[in-house]
Amino acid sequence: MIGNDWDTILKEEFEKKYFKELKIFLDNEYKKKIIFPEYKNIFRALKETEYQNLKIVIIGQDPYHGEKEANGLAFSVNDQVKMPPSLRNIYKELNSDLYIVNESKDLSYWAKQGVLLINAVFTVEKDKPASHKNKGWEIFTDNLIRIINKKNETVIFVLWGNFAKLKKTLIDTKKHKIIESSHPSPFSARKSFFGSKPFSKINKILKEEGNKEIDWQIKNLHK
Repeated sequence: MIGNDWDTILKEEFEKKYFKELKIFLDNEYKKKIIFPEYKNIFRALKETEYQNLKIVIIGQDPYHGEKEANGLAFSVNDQVKMPPSLRNIYKELNSDLYIVNESKDLSYWAKQGVLLINAVFTVEKDKPASHKNKGWEIFTDNLIRIINKKNETVIFVLWGNFAKLKKTLIDTKKHKIIESSHPSPFSARKSFFGSKPFSKINKILKEEGNKEIDWQIKNLHK
């Protein structure tokens, strides 16, 4: 289903009753309605970030529900669409933290370096936020976090906003690291997201663990 080491790791999960019911629901939704991201990109986050390379988990809530926005990675959009406010604030904080200006809105360059960008819910109906809530995705995401929590290597969990912070109970903080703040959305970024310096904090932890730091600079490859 994924095409890399996640297939073996998630094999039992894919066989569970709730997931089979979720798949039937999704197959029907994609046939009858406009659903984002594209069907082929539902598991793009897992395709781009293999389990063995995973260093960081950033958890979003729901995919973008506008036309051609969602591309399967949390907070990421296709370059041809307008930059969403949350991503604009993420880039604003990145610039404040590390003086980096990013040219592309597609975060796959981060994903390929070991940054798993997942939403709690992986799919959404066009123009209907939270339309696929409580269909089984939350069970899948929680179990995915539990699986990652068993990883021997230190994983950095980035929890932006109250929804993401609910996942703290699934994480062994003696083994893994948590970076948290308010959500980067315009409604809450000023509470504690701006000035939180998550990107330099991540690289500091990686360096201390003897891991390669993340190159947060994304060039626009479509120019």
